[in-house]
Amino acid sequence: MAIFQHGFDFGDLDMASSAPSSSKLSSESSLAHSASSQTLDVQHANSVAQQDVAAPSQSAPSQSAKKQSGKNQSAKNQSATDCQANPLLPPVTFIEGFLSAKQQQLLMKDVEDYPLERVEIEVYGKKHLIPRTQAWFGDSGCDYQFSKIRISPLPWPRLLGQLRDKLRLEHHFDSNAVLVNYYANGHDCMGWHSDDEAEIVRGSAIASVTLGARRDFVARHKHHHTKVNFALGSGDLLIMHAGMQQTWQHGLPKRLKISEPRVNFTFRHIIPHFYSR
Repeated sequence: MAIFQHGFDFGDLDMASSAPSSSKLSSESSLAHSASSQTLDVQHANSVAQQDVAAPSQSAPSQSAKKQSGKNQSAKNQSATDCQANPLLPPVTFIEGFLSAKQQQLLMKDVEDYPLERVEIEVYGKKHLIPRTQAWFGDSGCDYQFSKIRISPLPWPRLLGQLRDKLRLEHHFDSNAVLVNYYANGHDCMGWHSDDEAEIVRGSAIASVTLGARRDFVARHKHHHTKVNFALGSGDLLIMHAGMQQTWQHGLPKRLKISEPRVNFTFRHIIPHFYSR
């Protein structure tokens, strides 16, 4: 098996070989966690009142934004400065084609061996099975708690560890744990939420890598309720920067016409041994 740049291998291919093309956001720009580095290619909304703003998909130019209150939104690419000046845009970086087709294939095969579970959570006093399966991997002591459930990390699978290294080497993104969510089809979903649990390092970014079916990832501002839609395809990367979890919610709505599975990896920076201090 070949060993590539920086001593890491990703099956039989170079981890750095899948950089986005010039038509996509540049991975060479700084992706530090400061607000000045945030970049997004989205449609620009004309007013602050409740609107939906659509981000471009990988297979087509920027889509027309949805109608709301009888207004259509025009589309244009945004620079980092535009993102900061426009309160309608979430602080994210969206990079299409982060993973090559071969890398996607290897990871999807690897997921077949993950101990995915459909856990039971309590919502408003009632217990429900979550509409997806999941697994939590990470460094020792990186426990994670949500909906009154605490889970301890499983050891890193080899390829997931290499994907973490790829994020660090190419985007200066540090993490010590990852939540894997498996959506069997368009019936599986994720409700509105923010990843603002106390054990997540405050102000740290969260990196989301998608495999499989293209699904809508929707962000909603907590105060003015603007919605921004990202059609995330297989191999795409979305980095949610500092401030995202404090001011925005996000979710993955049902899409009943979709029959293919989707896998999502969200890499996080957890405070080690937070619950044993």
